[in-house]
Amino acid sequence: MGIGVSLILIAVGAVLAFAVHVTTTGINVNTVGYILLVVGIVGGLISLAFWSSWGGFGGRRRTVVEEAPVAGQRTVVQDEVL
Repeated sequence: MGIGVSLILIAVGAVLAFAVHVTTTGINVNTVGYILLVVGIVGGLISLAFWSSWGGFGGRRRTVVEEAPVAGQRTVVQDEVL
């Protein structure tokens, strides 16, 4: 489930939970709304966690080693990749 699907589930769940006032037998529309809202939030958090671990936000470090044409001379650069 991606971020887009999570946002859609959150929106539909919020509408069903807070804006729809219908009484039916056998199913509670507000409960379905709360379930969709929770599933959307959990799915969004999981998507963000996986996105971060795959390099989306991770703040990983990068090391670049450049060898110079002169023997024995090299430049090492370490920086944060955001």
